[in-house]
Amino acid sequence: MVVTPSEFRKGLKVEIDGQPYEVISYQFTKPGKGTPFTATRFKHLMSGNVLDINVRSGERMTVANTEQQEMAFLYAEGDLYTFMNNETFDQTQMTPEQIGDATKYLIENTTVKVLFYNDRPIGVELPNFLTLPISYCEPGIKGDTATGATKPATLTTGAIVMVPLFVEQGDVIRVDTRSDSYIERVKK
Repeated sequence: MVVTPSEFRKGLKVEIDGQPYEVISYQFTKPGKGTPFTATRFKHLMSGNVLDINVRSGERMTVANTEQQEMAFLYAEGDLYTFMNNETFDQTQMTPEQIGDATKYLIENTTVKVLFYNDRPIGVELPNFLTLPISYCEPGIKGDTATGATKPATLTTGAIVMVPLFVEQGDVIRVDTRSDSYIERVKK
């Protein structure tokens, strides 16, 4: 399947020089002289590199052969992370390079979306919000309640998130995995 720049949308996955890219942003431009074009920013799906290209109107691009499957993270052994398809029970193994920053939030039985390109796993999309316990953080100092003051907290997965001073070691918090930020403390 092929698309033209008029069909671009954020998240569209296309092939450029035989490699999978995702459209991050695009802006149609009609200069005073010359042909109209769409200034497009692409992100390489495997390396994360960003590529800026001006795509002329009418130019065609091939849609990348990608598929997303909902899978459960089972376990990590050595440098391999094992995921299982929730419907077919097929298992897939991935390296930390394929998973990227998502490794810092993976705990057993977490349901994620695994992205496949030509039937090969190339990436993992975490849920937007996860609820995780804090394994370590410095205690807050009584009376130190300055507005917006934060401290680092280490989650059980190893991720470090900035939290308000009132949050303590052992608390369970909700985290936004897209921005690595604290959302709220979960009642016990």
